[in-house]
Order: sequence, then C-alpha cells, then structure tokens
Amino acid sequence: MLKSEFWYLVVSGITTGFLYGMVAVGYTMVYGILRLINFAHSEIFMTGAFAGYFLMRRFVGNNTPSGAQSILLIVGGIAVGALASSLMAAFVLERVAYRPLRKRKAPPLAYLISAIGASYFLQNLAGKEFGRNPIAMPQPYGNANVFTVFGSPFNQYDLLVVVAGILSLVALDIIVSRTKLGRSLRAVAQDTETASLMGVDIDKTIMLTFLIGGAMAGAAGFLWGLNSNVGSTMGFVPGIKAFTSAVLGGIGNLRGAMLGGMILGMVENLAEPFVTSAYIDVVAFVILVGLLMFRPTGILGERLGRVA
Repeated sequence: MLKSEFWYLVVSGITTGFLYGMVAVGYTMVYGILRLINFAHSEIFMTGAFAGYFLMRRFVGNNTPSGAQSILLIVGGIAVGALASSLMAAFVLERVAYRPLRKRKAPPLAYLISAIGASYFLQNLAGKEFGRNPIAMPQPYGNANVFTVFGSPFNQYDLLVVVAGILSLVALDIIVSRTKLGRSLRAVAQDTETASLMGVDIDKTIMLTFLIGGAMAGAAGFLWGLNSNVGSTMGFVPGIKAFTSAVLGGIGNLRGAMLGGMILGMVENLAEPFVTSAYIDVVAFVILVGLLMFRPTGILGERLGRVA
C-alpha cells in the first residue's frame, strides 16, 4: 500500500467515523435513559436525509452555489435535517411507539416489537411517497480539495463532516455536563423513580432525549446523503454500523459512541485494500458479534448518568 493511499484511507475513515459517531449518540442516549435500543433510529437518519434533499432541490437544483450561499445552504441543510428528524423522533416515535408502553410498564419485548413496527412503517411510508429508487442529492459545493494530508487530498465534504462532528459532540457534551437539562438526563439515567420524586419531569426529559438524539441522526443523514444517494432504505446499513459503534465505545457513554464510530470508520476503510467491496459491510457485523461475545460493555462502557 502506497503512503498516499494509506493516508487517503485514514482521511476517509475519519469522515466515515464522525458520521457513525453522530448516529451512535442517539442509540446510546436512548439506551442510557430507557435501557432499550431504538431500532427505528435508522429511519430518523433517513428522515434527515430526505429533509435536506428537498431543501437542496429547492435552492440548488442543477447549479453549484459558491461562497456564502454554499455555506448558508449547508448550514440550512444540517438544520432542516436535524429539525425534521428530531421532531419525528420526539413526537412520533417517543409519544406514539414508546410512551404508551412505558406507561403500562410493558416488558422489553414489547418495545422491540414496537420499534421494528415503527421502522417498517416509516420505511414503507417514505417508499410510497418518494419512490423506491435512490435519489441523488444536489451538491451545494464544488469538488475542489481544501488541503492535503501527507499527499492525500482532503476535500470540502471531508472538512464539512469533521467540523460538523466536532461541533455537535462539543455542544452535546456541554448540554449533558453543564446544563439543567443535562442534570435531569443524568438523574433519570441513574434512577428514574428518585429523579421523579426530586421534581424532574420524566416525560419531558425522555422526549428531549429523543429530540437531541434525533437531531444528531438527522444532521448525519443529510451529510451522508451529500456523498451518497437518498432512499427509503438508506438508513439500514449505517444504522447497524452506528449501533456497532455505540456497542464498541460502550453503549450508554456519549464519548464512547463517538470513539466507537471513529474506530469502526478507520477499520472499515483500512480494510478496503484487503476486502472486496461486496464484503466490506461484513467487517462491522464481525466486530459486533465479537464484541457481544467477548466484551459486551465496550471500551468505555458505563451508564449515561456517569458521564461528567
């Protein structure tokens, strides 16, 4: 492997890793609060991609914006994708699919069935409304390289994903560790009943958890769509890989989710010269099975309430 090729794969791994990490945060937040896996999270990712697509189609079309207009469109796409996905997560999934079960103290299997049902419903709804074939998203920027890393090009898309990933992680860390909402999240994660007795609004806190996790997934969905196609089933494979990232980093740990995403992204991309493209997705599944067998707590495994 040439040195330039190696660094190209490293740059690609960092970019992919940030996207996996942003989606993984949603899995780990919901698990930290409710002790369940939101298997409909992939469709939240898909919702953000479609929201961003319609914004790009409306304002970009077949043209390539430049300068301030391009930046505004990218920020707008991230914001619209995050908003649409957070609303979907908070007001559809949490209030319709999960809250009634939580009020009835339903067994964990009921949550799993509800999540799978919601996932299939949203997939088929998107397929019916927008078609089953993947759609190319209009590009709000050119293809020029920003700078090089050891001879490997670092283009505008890579820079955009890295900046968005860092900013979202920093913002989320501040929210969880330094705000009243963050204290409520940690309190509910540690002991729901005690938090309720201390005056924490449990329903509101859980809804905001879905809101934040959905916003992260929606922003990642838009960014993913910029470099790929948008479709009703686009969230399945990235969702599985993001879940693997959450388990790898330690599900329930926010920083662990991003760390797991970075590791998985790097491993996947560095494996490309040795694994055919048809089997590259198998890498994530092998890692997931190995983790569940030998280290189910992950690298930084701890509950959300312990994250300072």
